[in-house]
Amino acid sequence: MQASEKSAFSGVSPLTFNDTVVRQFSIMAIVWGIVGMSLGLFIAAQLAWPELNFNIPWLSYGRLRPLHTNAVIFAFGGCALFATSYYVVQRTCQTRLISDKLAAFHFWGWQLIVVAAAITLPLGYTRGKEYAELEWPIVLAITVVWVAYAIVFFGTLAIRKVRHIYVANWFFGAFIIAVALLHIVNGAALPAGWLKSYSVYAGVQDAMIQWWYAHNAVGFFLTAGFLGMMYYFIPKQAERPIYSYRLSIVHFWALIFTYMWAGPHHLHYTALPDWTQSLGMIFSLILLAPSWGGMINGIMTLSGAWHKLRDDPILRFLIVSLSFYGMSTFEGPMMSIKTVNALSHYTDWNVAHVHSGALGWVGLISMGSLYYLIPRLFGQTKMFSIKAIEVHFWIATIGIVLYIAAMWIAGVMQGLMWRAINTDGTLTYTFVETVKASYPFYVVRFLGGLLYLIGILIMAWNVAKTALAGKPFNGQVPANLAHA
Repeated sequence: MQASEKSAFSGVSPLTFNDTVVRQFSIMAIVWGIVGMSLGLFIAAQLAWPELNFNIPWLSYGRLRPLHTNAVIFAFGGCALFATSYYVVQRTCQTRLISDKLAAFHFWGWQLIVVAAAITLPLGYTRGKEYAELEWPIVLAITVVWVAYAIVFFGTLAIRKVRHIYVANWFFGAFIIAVALLHIVNGAALPAGWLKSYSVYAGVQDAMIQWWYAHNAVGFFLTAGFLGMMYYFIPKQAERPIYSYRLSIVHFWALIFTYMWAGPHHLHYTALPDWTQSLGMIFSLILLAPSWGGMINGIMTLSGAWHKLRDDPILRFLIVSLSFYGMSTFEGPMMSIKTVNALSHYTDWNVAHVHSGALGWVGLISMGSLYYLIPRLFGQTKMFSIKAIEVHFWIATIGIVLYIAAMWIAGVMQGLMWRAINTDGTLTYTFVETVKASYPFYVVRFLGGLLYLIGILIMAWNVAKTALAGKPFNGQVPANLAHA
């Protein structure tokens, strides 16, 4: 622990935090990160070299792609969110989790759900909905485990020893509530067997509900929750208070209100009514303001401490992640404008946008937060190798840049080729010609993904060495608050 943290816990009571579940989720975040990113690399290779599916159905792109997205978002990202939220809520509320048994149920239940997804998706059992492919028995299991998570988190808030609720917990709380709402509404289905169901919605209504869910999965699972990380770990690592606490509250309320209504921008030029498409576009443009407000608040926390970026690779992970967050939240509203969307829709530009947020924002903020957590969870003052963190940062950053630059170029090229028309009104290029032109960029994307995967493998080695050098350690509640 850092000296400042040690002093805060001088004169401790025997009451300790429950860091066992934090350790478990932290380790599994890295394990599932390796699994999910390896799957992503494999299917990226299939796009460049299709013969890599070996004519085996369960190794085909269509089977593995949903497994990749679920593994990276809900297994890697989910475990990182659960680990950090449990760590943060105990420290900021100065109390132990309300129920160790429910927390353990949450951990093991979530791992079983991930394994169930890893079995059913390659076998072709899917509802065919983006980020909501899992069939109804697993959907029900997710609901039960999520309720347990909510009880533990909000129950811990209820028994807090300090009156104030720190803003990071606001973002974690919004993430928990919104994801529950999204999951229940979009998950409504009629079973037609143990691993088959049909949505209760139909046609354009089903599409509208699905993209209300999917975009808000980005907004609350992949944004609000990780902003909770940002508001705790950047001030802690920088050893400075958040730049503006008032701005953090404005950021929270503006973000959670605006995000809910942006989903229709995924359905431009479809059967969705024009007014609904336009409303989604307008709210997407408004969303730029709170998103950039949060980014500025995080980056400006380093005011007076910019020099720390030179020597602290963990802080570099956290701050650069905010740069990608700012870039992605500018690009998203821009792509929601109908005239821009006419060029970008269905192209690899969308892939670039998603992965600048996923690899740059979600990945880097998670890795930075885990680098902060791991030594403290194993009674160490720092990671085993700071040099390895430095190497990881540069490999990951270069990998992200290669990936998204290749997909940006490929996407714009595809959009322009698809809309090119000869003087007689016929298409200038066939679809196959656009695929052939995209080939070099798919190879570059593969190389970028390979670098990113190498980075998390370096992290796994560093974490293993740190854990083996120490032993499981549970932080302690200050004595003056233990019996308050």
